Parts: sequence; C-alpha cells; structure tokens
Amino acid sequence: MYAIIETGGKQYKVQEGDVLYIEKLDAAEGGSITFDRVLAVSSENGLVTGTPVVSGASVSATVEKHGKGQKIIVYKYKAKKNYRRKQGHRQPYSKVTIGKIQA
Repeated sequence: MYAIIETGGKQYKVQEGDVLYIEKLDAAEGGSITFDRVLAVSSENGLVTGTPVVSGASVSATVEKHGKGQKIIVYKYKAKKNYRRKQGHRQPYSKVTIGKIQA
C-alpha cells in the first residue's frame, strides 16, 4: 500500500516505514504530524485518485529531527564590470518517518 502526499509544494510517494527529508515543518522533534493532502492511495482494491485530494484519507508521520542541508554557493558575476557577489545557503529540513496510511 502506498500513497502520494503533497507537502511543502512538492509531492512524495510514501509507504509505511519510509524516511523522508522534507521542507521544515512547524512540529516538535519526536512529535507526530498528519498529512491531509493525499492525492492518491493505492491498496488491494486498486488505485484511488482524488480531485484534487482523496476525501477522508490521511497519512500520519513522526518527526525525527530538524536540520540544515549541505551548503550551496550562489555566485553572481558580470564580466568587465568588477561585480562579484558570493552568498551561501543551507536549506532547513525535517526528517520524518511515515507511520499509518488511512484511506
């Protein structure tokens, strides 16, 4: 059984026990969270898709930790104009473990 959920402007295919690194959530570490935007659910009876979401479906998960991703360098440069800007960025994330999928 799997489900397709939407969180942080992205879509994820999840199964029970999966570990995801998603956009940072407003939940405490060790706390639970419920994803209500379930776009599709696959089970023994077949695939159920929503328009745009499946009514009554939800996915529960546990927040393992929060952190920051690897640093990326943003470098702007214009030739012959003595213009150079260097900036770094680390994207915050939440590590979640998928629990129960309820259709």
